[in-house]
Amino acid sequence: MSTTISNSAQSWVSVDKGSDFPIQNLPFGIFKYGEKPPRVGVAIGDKIVDLLQLYSLGYLNNLSFSKTDFANMYLNDMMSHGKEACRGLRLRIYELLNKDNNELQSNANHVNNILVNQSDATMLLPVQVGDYTDFYSSREHATNVGTMFRDPDNALLPNWLHIPVGYHGRASSIILSGEPVRRPKGQQKPNEDEPPVFGPCKLLDFELEMAFVTFNGKPLGESISTKEADDYIFGMCLFNDWSARDIQKWEYVPLGPFLAKNFASSISPWIVTLDALDQFRIPGPTQEPKVLPYLEYEGNKHIDIKLEVGLTPEGGEENIISKSNYKHMYWNMNQQLAHHTVNGCNIKCGDMMASGTISGPNPENYGSMLELSWKGTKPLKLKDGSERKFLQDGDTVVMRGYCQKDDIRVGFGQVSTKILPAN
Repeated sequence: MSTTISNSAQSWVSVDKGSDFPIQNLPFGIFKYGEKPPRVGVAIGDKIVDLLQLYSLGYLNNLSFSKTDFANMYLNDMMSHGKEACRGLRLRIYELLNKDNNELQSNANHVNNILVNQSDATMLLPVQVGDYTDFYSSREHATNVGTMFRDPDNALLPNWLHIPVGYHGRASSIILSGEPVRRPKGQQKPNEDEPPVFGPCKLLDFELEMAFVTFNGKPLGESISTKEADDYIFGMCLFNDWSARDIQKWEYVPLGPFLAKNFASSISPWIVTLDALDQFRIPGPTQEPKVLPYLEYEGNKHIDIKLEVGLTPEGGEENIISKSNYKHMYWNMNQQLAHHTVNGCNIKCGDMMASGTISGPNPENYGSMLELSWKGTKPLKLKDGSERKFLQDGDTVVMRGYCQKDDIRVGFGQVSTKILPAN
């Protein structure tokens, strides 16, 4: 079996130029089609490889997986076999899809059973998320927010350059791309000198983020180092962490966001493996002051992922309102996972950890409406002549992301969500 996927490799499955899913990607997801129950699939071009059929036909015989790992509503059982097993599975799929290998492609009947059109399939939530943690790891975003709400000369709180700040979010309200979000309700305090009021959120916002999904970690009481972190990360997806800014402003002191965040977070359906992203790693920013030893790391642990956000009004056309990049993160995944577990916190298979809003140095790189409209003082003008300070009912927000190096593109697809009025 091959040990790596060559950038010159091509698949016998047709892949359009510019597709997010060439043979160098092979992301995992959960899908169903026809009357068949949910199962594990891998994206290639505009097709899905049905891993349950692949297993049943004997193509995965020498691997450590069972039928129930693929006849499953979630990736968790498959992922529970760990990094090396999942890596071997992906490389076996690559071997079977490689145009230089006739093992599968020469059997037309098997090909017809194994390949499904993405357009004929329904994607499902890929992971049963046990716990969800949201970090706050973009320096530009944290500086923008601190400038708006505090002192511009002291925009970052004293701890920000020393620890990857995070909070525990709500896993039950993580939803899949395509599922609408209903405008949340809660307490707000629009006037400082008057009591709080209750009603629908008026300052609804998106947050452009990426999330990573974990394998099983170490036992309670043990830590994962930055050097070990890659072995405990399965892959990544796009993540839209919806935010009710007016609810958040009133409730977040002293314990942080609650109702402002727990009503919904949206993810893309395909989990792109860390192995597929490895060639897009780049150096991170110089971290000053110097971090404590447990947060030090070696090698390139940041990733160059191009990101964009589109906003489509009801019945209108899409407006690209932000272009950012995951490379702008100050704290990387290895540091986030090391910090999360340094106190002995145990992580489990399927835990999800989000990056926090990803903003770059320029206004067009900002990853939230709060920043793009600068707290509503600079409304965005859309193609239809309307303006947005924050999101309106009927708006659809789409996030896309991909890595590009020469002719190799490894993408995440998209996460798309329409906003419905409050109940």
